[in-house]
Amino acid sequence: MSALPRLVVVLGPTASGKSALGIHLAEKLGGEILVCDSTQVYRHFNIGTAKVPAAERRGIAHHLVDLIEPTETFTAGDYRRCALEALGDLLRRGISPILTAGTGLYLRALLEGLADAPQRSEKIRARLRGIAEKRGFEYLHRALARLDPESAARISAADVQKTIRAIELRLLTGKPMSEIHRSGRDKLQGYEIIKIGLLPPRAALYARIHQRTAAMLAAGWLEEVRTLVASGVPADAKPFQFIGYAQLREHLAGRLSEKDAVHQIQQATRRFAKRQLTWFRKEAGVHWLAGFGDAPEISAAALSIASNNPLT
Repeated sequence: MSALPRLVVVLGPTASGKSALGIHLAEKLGGEILVCDSTQVYRHFNIGTAKVPAAERRGIAHHLVDLIEPTETFTAGDYRRCALEALGDLLRRGISPILTAGTGLYLRALLEGLADAPQRSEKIRARLRGIAEKRGFEYLHRALARLDPESAARISAADVQKTIRAIELRLLTGKPMSEIHRSGRDKLQGYEIIKIGLLPPRAALYARIHQRTAAMLAAGWLEEVRTLVASGVPADAKPFQFIGYAQLREHLAGRLSEKDAVHQIQQATRRFAKRQLTWFRKEAGVHWLAGFGDAPEISAAALSIASNNPLT
């Protein structure tokens, strides 16, 4: 085994059981959880972002959740800074970090570093927002597909902020975002990084996505959205673009039936899971496990890998 401190990364698509496996490994290895999820950094948006409720954390501390308000901006660079601070704190306390990763860009930012990308141009952004207001967000995404097909394939058409940023970088540098991100990186040093990937059968994953959507609604997801709207969170706040929050807000506004909202949430989540898997399959050195993170045999296999890191 390496003399370096160990960083265990659990990655996989939504609803694959990353959180459950992360808690299990943290219990067995004396660790704490670092959440790598671009939705869970926002306060007040809880059920639909699948934050683990405090009562279900089994006493394991969770870091990098509830960092900012819904109207604030948070980037991959911000995540890397916060994650490095959390890692440093755990290292000083002799605690093993267990990273549960659903957002590939944030994971890459932490492990591989960030490129030296240019600062934002408010002039370009204002122009792009104006185009979106006139022609629709889909028009912007089609423009990105012409300018930077690789980024367009990775970024959802509903993610206006990322679409604008990708177009902005292309206009400012003349290079696609993917090329910029591959250059000038500062990799994470000083850790033995062990990556464990969850790969449940697709049909079973989709069934669990549908079950989890129903469970979230039963847990009060619609009421959470109603409360957020009533509290004055603006409609253009980033978290209201997240899967589920967008559809439930449309339902509350009378523009979408509850049945159609649920159908759209399930469909969008399935597509999101496919995009996550496409991203994570490009990750090097992953020990893939063909099952859900809460299955006993998967938990046991993951613990063996995290403890001994055998060659597979």
